Amino acid sequence: MAFANSLLSSSSSPSQIPHGSKDFNSTPLIISLHERSAFNFSPIRNNFSELGIGVIGSSRKKNILYASVNDLNASASSTSLKSEQDADSVPMPVVLIDQDSDSDATIVQLSFGDRLGALIDTMNALKHLGLDVAKGTVLTDGPVKQTKFFITRLDTGRKVEDPDMLERIRLTIINNLLKYHPESSERLAMGEAFGIKAPEKKLDVDITTHVHVKEDGPKRSLLCIETADRPGLLVEIIKIMADVNIDVESAEIDTEGLVAKDKFHVSYRGAALTSSLSQVLVNCLRYYLRRPETDIDSY
Repeated sequence: MAFANSLLSSSSSPSQIPHGSKDFNSTPLIISLHERSAFNFSPIRNNFSELGIGVIGSSRKKNILYASVNDLNASASSTSLKSEQDADSVPMPVVLIDQDSDSDATIVQLSFGDRLGALIDTMNALKHLGLDVAKGTVLTDGPVKQTKFFITRLDTGRKVEDPDMLERIRLTIINNLLKYHPESSERLAMGEAFGIKAPEKKLDVDITTHVHVKEDGPKRSLLCIETADRPGLLVEIIKIMADVNIDVESAEIDTEGLVAKDKFHVSYRGAALTSSLSQVLVNCLRYYLRRPETDIDSY
């Protein structure tokens, strides 16, 4: 409820953990092939075994074998080229702010393939916002390295509940990504204005908005929003909910490249939202977040 009060007050105006400790965990990436294509990706041994069935005449068999080897070589070259392209492609940057998992700290999770280092500059930038990084963990999941920060306010030692500060945290991390990994600009909404290469997708055209309210028990509902990312988005969403007297109890703020995927646990006077109130909230949000294309299921 403290989170909700902070959200509303901001809307009207626009385990002690050892310091610096790190946890390392690694999970191997397991790739299995359960299906095979009828064309380029057939296993080599199957191509050769099939050649000996129902084939009459050495010349015909030779011709088929010759064609099959060509196909396999072409497939190998195509696969090799694809692997090189994948290696050079820019990974998806993800910034996740989690208010639910820890009662004492705000968790910020950041990933950008395997390109992120120790993030000392990011931690310093967060300290300049009056925040303390109480703990940092690094988890390697296949080709992706995920870094988590457990953040508290320096003045109170408590988790961050002010939506303006949560938005500043998000934008600070994205700014640091653009600064130290300029190649990320083509995968971030802010890259269009501040990056070295603008995204290929157009935010107002190619990204559809989805707004849904789901049941989440008798005392609260779950609001899910997926829309094009832009600065100030979180604060504006909170203000819209405050205008219709919706209380926000907790939130999960997820930025995946060009798309914001946010979840809010909301209530109205201590109870879950009714269907009519849910519809009012969805309509208000869709009006603000409207794009040329909006998912019809949002109604």
